Amino acid sequence: MTSFDNPKCDDRIIDVDSIMEVEQNRGEDPFLGFIDYARSVLLSEEEGCDSNGRREETTGPGWSWIASRILKTCISYSSGVTSAIILSELSQAWSEQHRVGAPRRRPECINQLKKKHERKKLPNTVSIDSIYEKNFLSLSSVLEGVIVDAFLLPGTNIYMLSLGDFWSSNTIDLYLHRRYYDLVDTNNGILKQGREIFLTGCYLRTASEGSGCPRLLPTEYLVMLLDEDQDDDAMLLGAQFCSDSFSSVSLDAVSKGASYSLYARIESIGSLETQGKFSSIKRKQITLVDNDGIKLKFLLWGEQVLLANLLSVGSMLALDRPFIASAVDSTIETCEELCLEYGSATQIYLVPFIQQEEQVSISLTPNRYQGSRLPSTFDPSQGPKASQVILPCDSQGSIDFSNYPFQSFVTDLRDKMTSISLYGIVRDIFRERNTAEAIFSLRIEDTTGAIWAKLHFSKSWSLGRLSLGHTVYISGLTCSITKKKCVEVLWFENDSGSSFVNLSYLPALLNSSCLLQLSYLSDLSIQSSRTQICRAWLDQIEHCHVNTRFLHITCGHFANETSCGFKCNFCHCDCDAEVMRTFHLKITLADESTKVFAWCIGQTATELLQISPDEFNELSEEEQVMYPSSLESERFMVAIVNCRGKGYGAGEDLTLENEGLSWEITRAMKCE
Repeated sequence: MTSFDNPKCDDRIIDVDSIMEVEQNRGEDPFLGFIDYARSVLLSEEEGCDSNGRREETTGPGWSWIASRILKTCISYSSGVTSAIILSELSQAWSEQHRVGAPRRRPECINQLKKKHERKKLPNTVSIDSIYEKNFLSLSSVLEGVIVDAFLLPGTNIYMLSLGDFWSSNTIDLYLHRRYYDLVDTNNGILKQGREIFLTGCYLRTASEGSGCPRLLPTEYLVMLLDEDQDDDAMLLGAQFCSDSFSSVSLDAVSKGASYSLYARIESIGSLETQGKFSSIKRKQITLVDNDGIKLKFLLWGEQVLLANLLSVGSMLALDRPFIASAVDSTIETCEELCLEYGSATQIYLVPFIQQEEQVSISLTPNRYQGSRLPSTFDPSQGPKASQVILPCDSQGSIDFSNYPFQSFVTDLRDKMTSISLYGIVRDIFRERNTAEAIFSLRIEDTTGAIWAKLHFSKSWSLGRLSLGHTVYISGLTCSITKKKCVEVLWFENDSGSSFVNLSYLPALLNSSCLLQLSYLSDLSIQSSRTQICRAWLDQIEHCHVNTRFLHITCGHFANETSCGFKCNFCHCDCDAEVMRTFHLKITLADESTKVFAWCIGQTATELLQISPDEFNELSEEEQVMYPSSLESERFMVAIVNCRGKGYGAGEDLTLENEGLSWEITRAMKCE
């Protein structure tokens, strides 16, 4: 019986346990049940009362936010998790993101700006309070700061900015980089009290390293925000950035010393690329469109790619003195002869895009709430109440579902949906053969239907072993309608918010009672879909088949040895330097109810046989035949999936692996 040992939920332990047991007996997925339970806990922690003593409604975290962080916790704690560990991690992450309970006193200039603050947080944003709490700041972190004060250090010519933000009570001082000194003026400078700035690439000088309080060391990667509704900012844009356009930029004029100030909209931000013979130089391409509809590429090289963390599609970018380069010299594919780069004299201003919000209707059907009965059962006041949810949409009208409070299903998918997450079963997967890019087509099925999704990888497959019947969670999907009026679902490995987790292969799953439901082998059926967890022993060893083959390390599938070397059956690539010897094991599992003949490969087979493939190969032929008999009656906790294909035929190489067997053992752990 599952026990939720979070101290804040002690008064619900008995009810929740009994409810979960009933739900699981109905065939509910315990992972989905725990997501709903965790959301109810986070909502109860956020609830407060207004000035009249009425309970305030809170939207709380989105379904995919909770699912992603539960899985991240399982990956971090590979030996297993408890409900207390997961709830603690979720509570800490949610409070850090929203600064629940932080002191409300902050500088007045920030309070004034906060009244009209409608901008969505950037993905890597951290609060100043969290910097003080952790005494740490990563280079890729983003600070969305407000200048509280700009001053010279006494007795020096070093400028400092005192920064606050909208989520913190603390402020922190920044040593200003000298490239921005000409923008600091106590009367007319751009960098003055009340100016919003974005910055990244910061090193933190901790209190122990300096004057007794943390400070931020200088960074070149700073963007100044402008507000077109403010007279001073509107005048700056009109006077400095409206005389030049992309069509006026000339390489000949640049060679004679001309410089430009350009104003354009960010149309797209490309994924991270690598350049050079040894792929050692990072590059990002940002596509800009000016008021005349002319496009130019803005390139970031090396550490400069951090600047892309400060930008967002739809925002207006004002570039003062960008470096003008030849497109040929920059090795980019474009019809334009030139491109823009971030030079030593370049300064960046930004008019951020404010996402509009759109009402998205929710169908109040049993299907929609199939995983939401748990919280509404033990606390009716937390059941589904709204028929509409407010979600943001971007400049192209695509709706962002990253904070959608409920699970998304295949049947929900429509045009212009972004940041979607799906939880389901792999029914087919294969590599697209008509392209040099690493693109795989995945058919995922949930309780409402199945759909094909195209997975785009920057170089090659990077998700480890994935096969038929595996339970997966995918986030960061986008959905659109093709010219043929078909739904197209895409996933890009390097997109912000993209993740892919194979739950059937999670080591923590076997030892996390709050996320699993023990089944008997007799409960398995051909119609069974999700990953089943069973406690069983090895039986009928005389029918055991042990074979060793070569495995492609990158994807976990078999590789065949040909006259030209090794070729992967799954990736369809040459993999001479990426193969290892592995087991292909077919064995009988038994428990008190029945027996099942199943197969496995890789680490799972090694765990069951308790010997490595290389050690097994060193045994004599007679010893190899006798070895499995020493394992009879050994007990294991195993994860089992139904690996029978649905007959689409595209991924036929995967159906050959199971050699006609219906059940794959994806994980195994010996019972002590």
